Amino acid sequence: MTLPSLAPDRASLPAAAVAGLYVHVPFCSSKCLYCDFYSIARQPAQRMDRYVDLVISEAQLWSAGRLGPLVRPCTVFIGGGTPTILPVSALGRLLAGLRDALDFSAISEWTVECNPATVSPESCALMRRLGVDRLSFGAQSFEPAELATLQRRHNPPDVARSIDLARQAGFRRLNLDLIYAIPGQDLASFSRSLDAVVALGTEHISCYALTYEPNTPLAVKRRQGRIQPVDDETELKMLHEARRRLALAGYRPYEISNYARPGEECRHNLLYWNGGNYIGLGPAAASHVEGWRWRNRPHLGQWEDAIAHGRLPASDIEHLTPIQRAGELIMLQLRLADGVRFSNLYSQSGVDVRSEYAPLVDRLEELGLLRLTSDGFALTDSGINVADAIAGQFIQPVPPWQGKGLFPDHPTTSHSSPS
Repeated sequence: MTLPSLAPDRASLPAAAVAGLYVHVPFCSSKCLYCDFYSIARQPAQRMDRYVDLVISEAQLWSAGRLGPLVRPCTVFIGGGTPTILPVSALGRLLAGLRDALDFSAISEWTVECNPATVSPESCALMRRLGVDRLSFGAQSFEPAELATLQRRHNPPDVARSIDLARQAGFRRLNLDLIYAIPGQDLASFSRSLDAVVALGTEHISCYALTYEPNTPLAVKRRQGRIQPVDDETELKMLHEARRRLALAGYRPYEISNYARPGEECRHNLLYWNGGNYIGLGPAAASHVEGWRWRNRPHLGQWEDAIAHGRLPASDIEHLTPIQRAGELIMLQLRLADGVRFSNLYSQSGVDVRSEYAPLVDRLEELGLLRLTSDGFALTDSGINVADAIAGQFIQPVPPWQGKGLFPDHPTTSHSSPS
């Protein structure tokens, strides 16, 4: 299907430095029941090769020498999907092609997401040789029954084997993801997974509460009564057990769901949480430049068609007002242990939080949900329990934006069905 012209007017975007690059690889061996990220399963190697060719072409659309943002990434994150499902030759072309298309001279962190059992000695050695210095493995649980509930395709021993392969290839920065509040999980089984992940000694650990995203198979099962969600009280106990257990093991909870040894925080995600600029490549990848944000079409065929014709496949374009940007920055930074800094937020949005949100901040402090200082504010332990509800108090709705002058002739509707 041929799309209308989506060629961006880069001159309409601020001539700002862009320090983050995200690349979305949409391929998986199968779709996990809880996953709401755009991905498609069982694609042939030829289509993966075509994807690599086109994502490199998309990177070239943002290369130096053009008007608009200067994309010189300091952090790169390749996620999915399952990036390591790409054939080794295609993975190598992707990594090398990105380095050729963009200025990677300032890179301080380059992460690739991996599912356990999808890495090999060859793929690990290739990634390390081409400059990747951090791998993130989706362990999710070390209990076979819980992995089956999530429809994960690996077994607990695969995690340790994958970590060993990464270490042998020279990786010194590794992350493991865990999920808690899985149906059927209790505090004891989650504690066993925490023990297992600590024993593997990775530098970074992420612990995310399971969410039931609309229209995922897991959400459908819940509506049909085929699974029973973990109750809120137990979920909160799991959150605080993770904070307690990982702190004892030397991991600082620098963000509500993320824990790191000193100096091992994920720099790319910190860029997101602090409202930095980033460009996303690949179908469904999001971008943000100084209050302008958009995402690529979440449809592999439409994304392929646009890139093949030299057009940026943007959709859902928004331009945040100063107060909207301030609210979203507060929402993001509240998740951080360091919280919101008044001076930083003013420099990014032009909004003085102390005057604009004074009654709300004072009220939340009175309730014991915020810790207020002369420099800013952060969530208390009680505030962490209701972090999303607190963040929602600062958000103002974004009005419809047609992107006129930025993406000419652009229809704002998007399509999510895979080709």
